[in-house]
Amino acid sequence: MEVELVLEQFHEFCRQNGDKAVVQKQSRYFVEGYDAFGLSGTAMEEIHKTLLVNYRGALGFDGFLSLGDRLIKTGKYEDASLALMFAVDFAKEYTPEHFERFGCWLDNGIRNWAHADMMAVKIFPIFLKKKIISYTAFSTWRSAESKWKRRVVPVSLIKELKACPDITVWLAFLEPMMLMPEKVVHQGLGWFLREAWKRYPVPVEELLFRWKDSAPRLIIQYATEKMTSDQKARFKKGKAQAIQP
Repeated sequence: MEVELVLEQFHEFCRQNGDKAVVQKQSRYFVEGYDAFGLSGTAMEEIHKTLLVNYRGALGFDGFLSLGDRLIKTGKYEDASLALMFAVDFAKEYTPEHFERFGCWLDNGIRNWAHADMMAVKIFPIFLKKKIISYTAFSTWRSAESKWKRRVVPVSLIKELKACPDITVWLAFLEPMMLMPEKVVHQGLGWFLREAWKRYPVPVEELLFRWKDSAPRLIIQYATEKMTSDQKARFKKGKAQAIQP
């Protein structure tokens, strides 16, 4: 009953505070479409805090997860945002089962890069940091039907790069994804490789050199973004220059 009440209160707030100008402004960033009420960031945080304070005791994490299941499926931008905000609020209670449940959200409702990246930056790294899961928990996600589920695999590893015991293992884990077709996956892989290169340049450059002639150029472009012009030149397609350690 409380879940239905929270859902109705949230949607009523959205109807009263939505702004078409916000929708128009934000829609340019979402090529897949942007179905939104038009809440500002301030309004979104206001209603999030209000609902959390008012219903945390009654719902608990399980109740907010059930609410999240409902919110994720509506297609409304603010609905998914609220579900993920509540998920972050209960990070101390994460278990392996929650990891799988959030994976289902990626399968059944996440529809844009912003929400996928919120999960990859604010939720999944917690599971890794606390050793609730290991990176191998993402194994089947690498070939998931959802492109957003595939995107979060490399992006989720970025925050834990400093704790990575052997970067070559992670690079080998991600290498099967190098020929995937979707742009959003290319961006995620390139983003990871760019950040990994800052800490582990030699193994990352070795991987890039292996793939520079066959991988989508967007991966190489993102991965080499922070390199000098001379460094980038080594990874041009067809360039047969050896990598210098």
